[in-house]
Amino acid sequence: MAAKLGVGQVSDVTRVVSADTFERPIYAGNAIATVQAQDATRVLTVRSTVFDAAALADIAQAAIEVIGVADPKGTVAYVGSELAQNDRPELTAAKIIDSGGRALGSAEKFNDVLTPLADKLGAAIGASRAAVDAGYAANDLQVGQTGKIVAPQLYIAAGISGAIQHLAGMKDSKVIVAINKDPEAPIFSVADYGLEADLFVAVPELVAAI
Repeated sequence: MAAKLGVGQVSDVTRVVSADTFERPIYAGNAIATVQAQDATRVLTVRSTVFDAAALADIAQAAIEVIGVADPKGTVAYVGSELAQNDRPELTAAKIIDSGGRALGSAEKFNDVLTPLADKLGAAIGASRAAVDAGYAANDLQVGQTGKIVAPQLYIAAGISGAIQHLAGMKDSKVIVAINKDPEAPIFSVADYGLEADLFVAVPELVAAI
């Protein structure tokens, strides 16, 4: 859109300073840049987790215009669609997120360990990029700079070391609980509560105690 309009784009806005000045994180959230858009038309992308939801009464009703679709001249054919069904809260809107990392070892263990805890807490399930790349979890569960940016009331990180791109996606969570047997894991640097323990022992014990 910015290219079509011939203007610059300001990405990942976390604070509006004035009508033309904005703050955005850089270096995976380790620094905040203040940038000014000098174009008359401004194109922004916004990090929704840092702004309060607008009240429905304050949102003006937008006009809806039905536009016909041009014939693609036979180069494209509609095959079908399949909707993914998920009984859990949407990851970016969940108040509690139960996330797992590569330390879980397999897709079966990922589900066996995290699902009972998520069920008890009514939580969404997330994953680190390493867990997704290893095939333990689906792509849409990835939390991080290259996944989804989240800021729940409670974020539980089980077996997640705390790579910088993952921290950038969840460090704004209100309360962070980290479970990792490596005392040097970077996740402990942002955790409000840290448990140095084997997650395969600690998580079932936590489920039993809830």
